[in-house]
Amino acid sequence: MKDERYLRLLSEKFPNAQRVITELINLRAILSLPKGTEHFVSDLHGESMAFIHMIKNASGVVRRKVDEVYGYSISEEEKRAICALIYYPDERLELVKRFYAGEEVDGLLKINSQLSNLPTLDEWYRRRLHQVVEIARAVTIKYSRSKVHKLLPPDYAYIIGELLHESNLEQKDRNTYYHAIIEAIMETGCADQLLIAISYLIHSLTIDTLHIVGDIFDRGPGASKILDVLSTVRDYDVQWGNHDIEWMGAMAGNQALMATVLRVSIRYANIETLEEGYGINLLPLANFAMTVYGDDPCTLWQTKDFDNNPRLTRSAQLMAKMHKAISIIQFKLEGKTVQRHPEWHMDHRALLDKIDYAKGTITLNGQTYALLDTYLPTIDPKNPYALSTEEADLMSQLARSFRKSEKMQRHLRMLYEHGALYLVRNGFLLYHAAIPLNADGSFTEAEVCGERVSGKALMDRTDKIVRMAYYGEGKQKQDALDYMLYLWEGEFSPLYNKDKMTTFERYFIADKAIQEEKKGAYFTLADDEQVCARILEEFGLDAATGRIVNGHVPVRTIKGETPIRANGKRFVIDGGFSKPYQEKTGIAGYTLIYNSHGIQLVEHDSFESREQAVISGSDIHSRNLLQDFSGKRMRICDTDKGKELLEQIASLEQLLQAYRNGSLRER
Repeated sequence: MKDERYLRLLSEKFPNAQRVITELINLRAILSLPKGTEHFVSDLHGESMAFIHMIKNASGVVRRKVDEVYGYSISEEEKRAICALIYYPDERLELVKRFYAGEEVDGLLKINSQLSNLPTLDEWYRRRLHQVVEIARAVTIKYSRSKVHKLLPPDYAYIIGELLHESNLEQKDRNTYYHAIIEAIMETGCADQLLIAISYLIHSLTIDTLHIVGDIFDRGPGASKILDVLSTVRDYDVQWGNHDIEWMGAMAGNQALMATVLRVSIRYANIETLEEGYGINLLPLANFAMTVYGDDPCTLWQTKDFDNNPRLTRSAQLMAKMHKAISIIQFKLEGKTVQRHPEWHMDHRALLDKIDYAKGTITLNGQTYALLDTYLPTIDPKNPYALSTEEADLMSQLARSFRKSEKMQRHLRMLYEHGALYLVRNGFLLYHAAIPLNADGSFTEAEVCGERVSGKALMDRTDKIVRMAYYGEGKQKQDALDYMLYLWEGEFSPLYNKDKMTTFERYFIADKAIQEEKKGAYFTLADDEQVCARILEEFGLDAATGRIVNGHVPVRTIKGETPIRANGKRFVIDGGFSKPYQEKTGIAGYTLIYNSHGIQLVEHDSFESREQAVISGSDIHSRNLLQDFSGKRMRICDTDKGKELLEQIASLEQLLQAYRNGSLRER
């Protein structure tokens, strides 16, 4: 009966045998196509400009296609010009037209034009149309015409389709037909639209699927811009990182994480994401800080890298006061949350009741330390975790601002709809930080909202709780929303996995020893091949062929570290995509590329600027660290998508049989 009901539902889409046969032929043909290209990146940390360029150049794939198509037949300058046009067609077209109109533009653009021997604008258009079409052909060759057609703008789908696909005409007639199309494009004045549409098609198909292995958010100013760009990407997924969970919890209403987001943003001079990206009004916080800390020099609370952020409109002194004000609120809200959940065993993170306010000291682990800052006017020593009336009003205003930000709430929905704690795909296991392990390599059992779980069960339970924080109701929702704070800083959180987060100690205590955060066993043991094999088997993958992809811990290449761990079983692809981390890593990020030929691990240099990429064709220089290509090309039938298609084929074959034996009537 279940199968019969399913077939009746399926018959709504395929109402007769001929429609079923057509779809069966289509699906079987798709199974034979080469698998699409998957790109894996992590730890973007708000570095939007470099990320956007990486999407446009497909981590160097577009440039490699230009080299494959043209080899040494054209100059290096012309190759850069072609790439610049494909990456940024709108801006590049505007510059070209300004140049041919006689305006003074960058000299490199003039050199490119001269080297191309294109004295007129029309000749420039004809040559570039031909070249961009050639690159598009090289990119689309492994996709079905149907898939390519779906990505084309309706107004130009027929024209682009004719340019891309070979005609049945003989060679001479085919060339005549092709050139006639180009001339018609020129005469009708739609060359710009065609170049832009074909360039966007190349962007869409050079990255078939994009995997972001955590941490869209953090220090960089462009997290909201990254999510805006992701909303235009055809197929992507996100494995939540610790900074993503921090922001998701804040967006969903956890006030302790809201204060944390504000503190981190102000500490690193990154209020652009809040104010410009999401329209969060920070004026109430500025007014509160000036009122409470107006006479306080706030020497210990200076914003980092303030002088290198010319877009900040507030003074350094005001930023320091805002920094201190929201930090004290954070410590209060964290303490209250921890006290509500003794099962977390995090009393050592509720620190305000361990201060001797008269002496200006704090006692931790039996040792007394002097506080570096003792001016704490909003803390009541008898009830240190209670917000003052003014602090409570401030947090209510900020919470309302977070809740009413349409873009923030839209991006939160995107992170839930496209995100998860982990992903198993085509033999890869993706998660941002860790699978908590004991010292002997066994999976740590931890309590997650009333259930004791370990390994895969811990990840599944945690994923469920994260979703409950957004979709749940009543007390379950509130407990889950509270648990987002544990995921941010809890010892057995798969997104943190350190014994404690010593934020308070770094602000208030000079002794470096008390500031130490001890990493969990995973971060050492996961470099062992046998441990990785055990993790892969836990998630249902073949230990011999499966691979783990992580981010979270920057790979310090300048100290000889490698992203390839556990004899190739694990890739750590946090290479310092964000500029603040590049001093530690010595590079500017990694991209793991998995196409039909095999795996490539690409290492990137820093991105100069969008302006230079448009003007001179400057690019992100990349190097291959690893090429693991097998002799057999991987087809869609060899992938997880292929398994889904085979299931669809089996169902369609049952439907076809039902039509043919009369158990279902055709329409």
